[in-house]
Amino acid sequence: MKFRNIVFAVIGIIVVGLILIQFVPGYARTNPPVTYQMQWSSPETEQLMRQACYDCHSNETRWPWYASIAPVSWLVVRDVNEGRDALNFSTGRGELEAEDLINELREGEMPPSIYLITHGDANLNADQKTTLIAGIQTSSFTGAGGESDEDNETGEGDS
Repeated sequence: MKFRNIVFAVIGIIVVGLILIQFVPGYARTNPPVTYQMQWSSPETEQLMRQACYDCHSNETRWPWYASIAPVSWLVVRDVNEGRDALNFSTGRGELEAEDLINELREGEMPPSIYLITHGDANLNADQKTTLIAGIQTSSFTGAGGESDEDNETGEGDS
């Protein structure tokens, strides 16, 4: 009987903690304006990029329902902000060059496996990867340049 009371108390504390954590300010889920349009070599290349990359590497993120529930929301927003900092197709800003992006696709580093758990459509098959890589090679992809981007900064807000 005593053990059961302890279990209920622990569960109660966890539930109350999860409710209270929703009121802790976290990072804002934002989609700043698109100020740059990539010139993809084909509509198929663009569609594959949008399918596999744009949620983290553009200002056109499709925020899933769990991106509103702390503490998971903090991780999702952090990952999107880091992705946008590395490469943002909506601003033309980033550090990655086409060859770096191609290598990450070939090695399976992108999209990350944790992302693929909840975004099965981003899990490209071999033919799709080949098409995407060929499209990146023939697109006007520079990975750098674009405007100096303050839209990409992390804002404080509700989690």
